[in-house]
Formats: sequence, structure tokens, C-alpha cells
Amino acid sequence: MTEIPGELPGKPISASRTTLSHIMTANDTNLLGTVHGGVIMKLVDDAAGAVAGRHSGGPAVTASMDEMAFLAPVRVGDLVHVKAQCNWTGRSSMEIGVRVLAERWNESTPATQVGSAYLVFTAVDAEGKPRRVPPVVPETERDERRYQEAQIRRTHRLARRRAIMELREQRAAQGFDEL
Repeated sequence: MTEIPGELPGKPISASRTTLSHIMTANDTNLLGTVHGGVIMKLVDDAAGAVAGRHSGGPAVTASMDEMAFLAPVRVGDLVHVKAQCNWTGRSSMEIGVRVLAERWNESTPATQVGSAYLVFTAVDAEGKPRRVPPVVPETERDERRYQEAQIRRTHRLARRRAIMELREQRAAQGFDEL
């Protein structure tokens, strides 16, 4: 990768990749007796935040969560592993991809994927203003695929936001008073 003057040097994906593991207890359950989706989402946000902070070299805040998918229930006694990595970077934003795996705490069976999510974080300075992040450097074919998929998700996020804003402006021009 050629460095551009004034740009931060790139960082490999492996430099900030992390895994957060947590054993699920009765305190984590919902009314159905399985682990509450919000508990899993908190773990996802925590792991993604660690990756964003590591990659950017400082504080980062959650800007959005895309495509949180719950693929299978998590039960009390499951050991949950939340694996996160930086898939893509912009000027001050980063897309963090997260996979959630679960295995029984007392069995030697392989962990199975129970969820996934994509989060966008913005790096911020001491005043809470966006700050530049280093470019992410994909290291493998899988990393390169994730990088390209992240660019597609970004394009869709921006197009969706633009379409919603245009619709709101049209409705306001038509005299509709909306919250």
C-alpha cells in the first residue's frame, strides 16, 4: 500500500481483531428462559467498541448497528464468544464485523454461530468531534471480501439515508407535520 502525504499509515486487520468471551447466567435470560437479545447486543457493541478503539488509537463511538441477526437461541450455561474485526474504514468511520458463537460450558463440542452484526463507529477526539482513522489493510482473501462487502453496505446506508431525507422534505413541503 502506498502512503499518501498527510494520510495516516494503514493498519492490518489483525492488529485490532479481538474476541470477547462470556458465560451466560440466569441474570441474562428473558421471559422465554433463553438469553435476552439485548445482552447479546451489548456484548457485540462492547467487542466492536474495543476493535474500533484499537484500530483508531483512541475513543470511538457507536454510530449505527446494521443487520443484527440472531441465528439460534443462546442458553444459560453457554460460553459465548464474540469475535470482531475492522472490515472497512473511511475518513473517521469504521465498519466493524462481529460473529457471535456459543458452546456449552461443560462440553467439548465445537462452538456454533448464533449471531452476527455490522456496526459503524466514529473515532472522536477529546471534544467529541470526529477524527481521522488509519486505513485498514486487508491481509487475506476473506478480509478483502469483507472489505468489499462493507463498501456495498456503506453505499446502501448512505442511499437509504438520502432517500429518507428526501421523502421527509417532500412531505414537509406538502404540509404534513410529522414527528
